[in-house]
Amino acid sequence: MLELRTVESGYHKQLRVLKGVSLKLMPGTCVAVLGSNGAGKSTMLKTVMGLIDDEPRKGTVRVMGRDMTRADTERISQAGIAYVVEDRGMFPDLTVGESLRLGAYHRNDRAEVRADLERIFGYFPRLAERQKQASGTLSGGEQQMLAIARALMSRPKLLMLDEPSLGLAPLLVEEIFGVIREINRSGMGILLVEQNANQALAIADYGYVLEGGRFVLEGSAEELRSNENVQEFYLGVRADDGEPRLHVRRRRRRWN
Repeated sequence: MLELRTVESGYHKQLRVLKGVSLKLMPGTCVAVLGSNGAGKSTMLKTVMGLIDDEPRKGTVRVMGRDMTRADTERISQAGIAYVVEDRGMFPDLTVGESLRLGAYHRNDRAEVRADLERIFGYFPRLAERQKQASGTLSGGEQQMLAIARALMSRPKLLMLDEPSLGLAPLLVEEIFGVIREINRSGMGILLVEQNANQALAIADYGYVLEGGRFVLEGSAEELRSNENVQEFYLGVRADDGEPRLHVRRRRRRWN
């Protein structure tokens, strides 16, 4: 479904952010990418989606078995990928209903669009209640729901999510991650970039840890949850001796 092979990517040619990352996501699976701020998580998603000019500079990106390295964003979207950006990408003056229909702008199957709307309202009942409300007046949690719902209206095969828990209250995070799990169980692939490792690993099948532009660890969600380094640095479990967390430079050495 999605495969990155030794991808190097960055900005303005001089700045290299991703330093040879390889990732594979099989159909219907949920893959989580964990990492601190500045690790390169968002750069990876933007590179996949063709949002950075002339990137990746090295390596290949394959989508649904086809080479999409440096393809334009429209072609990648048509191949079956939808991307929910970190800032949610709202059009504040559009109503909720208009925003959802915008997600299906390229579709001509009106009956199926209506059916998808009803299915999405099943995931997010609040959006059904607010169809005529301006998107810019929604709460942060409701805007995240709308961003995910709008992406689903394109009927993707793979949904990429960038920090869906960012800035949300814990109860809303639980609600949204519950929906993400439902979406994945329906057969859709999920690539989840997230700092909230507890939530991400609770719904993921497989995970990667990204530090300094490189994957330093990968494994099943259960393997990552039981890894001492992941527990200490991402799950909030202190070392047995009670010592504070290591400095990030020492941490990177420790992954090796």
